Amino acid sequence: MATVNLRQVVKRFGTLEVVHGIDIDIADTEFLVLVGPSGCGKSTLLRMVAGLEDISSGEILIDGRIVNEVEPKNRDIAMVFQDYALYPHLNVFRNMSFALEVQGKPKDEVRARVERAAGILDITHLFDRLPGQLSGGQRQRVAMGRALVRNPKVFLFDEPLSNLDAKLRADMRIEIKKLHQEVRTTVIYVTHDQVEAMTLADRIVVMRSGHVEQIGTPDDVYNRPASLFAAGFIGAPRMNQIACRPAADGSDAVESESGIRLPLARSRLDALGSADRRLILGLRPENFALADASNPASFEVTIRFVEPLGSDTLVFFPLGDDEVIARLPPSGDLKAGKTIRLAADPDKMYLFDAETEKLIAPLA
Repeated sequence: MATVNLRQVVKRFGTLEVVHGIDIDIADTEFLVLVGPSGCGKSTLLRMVAGLEDISSGEILIDGRIVNEVEPKNRDIAMVFQDYALYPHLNVFRNMSFALEVQGKPKDEVRARVERAAGILDITHLFDRLPGQLSGGQRQRVAMGRALVRNPKVFLFDEPLSNLDAKLRADMRIEIKKLHQEVRTTVIYVTHDQVEAMTLADRIVVMRSGHVEQIGTPDDVYNRPASLFAAGFIGAPRMNQIACRPAADGSDAVESESGIRLPLARSRLDALGSADRRLILGLRPENFALADASNPASFEVTIRFVEPLGSDTLVFFPLGDDEVIARLPPSGDLKAGKTIRLAADPDKMYLFDAETEKLIAPLA
């Protein structure tokens, strides 16, 4: 297995710089997920690790060796693509064995390695089928098996589940997790799907416009977001972002632009440094609760619409110019147009600077 180190990696297309001096250290056997919106540079970064894109400056090291000028076939990596990239005229066994045959491996070794990989992925019964005779999930397993037989130092996955339907994506996430637990190799995985990132990763790299916004465990990124972007990108539904200021009367609260007051500990307000500072309050949907008028921190809202999800219900309502989502217990009484009273958990509020979008008052 291997470590992977990126040192001030930059990518330019002509005069346009799309990856801006990225530093990441990936431990041996770590499952690292690069996540971000389309165009943020995550796939370009992965392709540079693979050697499919030249780097403009910086260094990429695999197992301590600089590989900037090393051909892809000599980097001891295996890549699984979004479109599977299977040979349509070869059956499943030949698709999996082809790279080993090209390397001149003995037939007995080729069969043993293919059968071992196929057994892990439960695709031995598909050996005689062509790719056109397979479902999307089966094709993806074959693509992973083709990578697995090579015993690479590093696995690279480029949005491998994006062509599958929702149920297959959920099933394949489990398969990929099992595969990593079985073979314990280093994995770099690219996705725009934050659910994939949260469920698969040992650590997540949140990317935006060619920059790294935050690196951390799923728990770190979800519960201790470093920026407004990271906070909003990770989590489903998204974190609510409410424009506010410290309460004008100096009380222990912040006040939204629509006049809603939300209590906050004095110790966290003192971290703001200015009573007139423009803020963005971050509050996850699950940190609202139904309340009654006896709760001095409660406030009334009018439901705009609801999304019943069975185990809970998403309630959408306006706060000034901001649309806010609350995740509440299921109830037939929650209907569009109804006025309800809510309270927010003061210990689960994040405060971000409205100008820099950086976290300024972390949770205790």
